[in-house]
Amino acid sequence: MDGEQGRKHAAKLDLQLGQAISARAEVQISSGGLLAIGALVSSIILSVAPLVWAARRRPY
Repeated sequence: MDGEQGRKHAAKLDLQLGQAISARAEVQISSGGLLAIGALVSSIILSVAPLVWAARRRPY
């Protein structure tokens, strides 16, 4: 996307627990970035099953 402006997604979170604890978060991401994050998370989740299988195998 050379110079092309993609759609932006934004989210805000304000969290307060009592009067002593509060947190605020704000995120802006493009559609391409959201797709990239989804691909990375999917690959991590798909790689867990073979790792667990290999770790649980009994040695010969």
